[in-house]
Amino acid sequence: MKRPPVAARPRTPEGPSAPPPDDLLPGRKPVRELLAAHPATVDDVLLRQGLRGTDADAIVASCREAGVRFKFVPAADLDRLYSGNHQGVLARLAAGELADVGDVLEAARNAPLPVALALDRVQDPGNVGTLARTLYALGGGGIILPRHEGARLGPGAAKAAAGTLSRMPVAKAANLARALDEALDAGFAVVGAAGEEGAQNVFAATPDFPLVLVLGNEEEGLRQGIRKRCQALFRIPQARPLDSMNVAQAGAIILGRLAAVRFPAD
Repeated sequence: MKRPPVAARPRTPEGPSAPPPDDLLPGRKPVRELLAAHPATVDDVLLRQGLRGTDADAIVASCREAGVRFKFVPAADLDRLYSGNHQGVLARLAAGELADVGDVLEAARNAPLPVALALDRVQDPGNVGTLARTLYALGGGGIILPRHEGARLGPGAAKAAAGTLSRMPVAKAANLARALDEALDAGFAVVGAAGEEGAQNVFAATPDFPLVLVLGNEEEGLRQGIRKRCQALFRIPQARPLDSMNVAQAGAIILGRLAAVRFPAD
């Protein structure tokens, strides 16, 4: 999806600020206008600690109304991201316009490979981008991430995704467990990836579609509240011992198996 135009960038008293990176919008008024017009393009908003006033209050209220993450940070953190006149406010933009969970489920239901990915605390943007690239190539429907503790969908994710993040719906859910409940209510199977021996061998599994595949944090796996929503757990059998696999690698293997089940060889 093409990102809509954003408001004009602020100027310093001496003249225009240095152009910010493509994924940053500085300034109180521009951020207020963007939140009012196109909140789905905003990944999160950073405000300077101690910032008060009408603009700051309006930005916080707009973030809450639109479900956009925001936080107050030290001024030095803002200065590191943008050295120009940010006025104590920076909006970090998503690689593409964010969708609703229902949009992702609908796209997955109608996709060649009727699968959506749900990522539980997968925080590396490169992994998210790589997973998006794999999912798109295999015909999947879209991605659901948690609004908090999820990866930023900025340049790192966009580069790894090679443009695919803007070709599939991507949602940031306020509560990932409730998003999975929504998928279950909509008739989706929900399957999680786990490494324990009690999990099903993914190469022997024959799952039902449409399906949501849930991948967890590489170090801690799936949270308990997410795990209990999974109707089955899949593991990748290993011919040689290995401590762990990158989540993007593990996800690609499981998605490949799902594609093999969906599109059996003639």
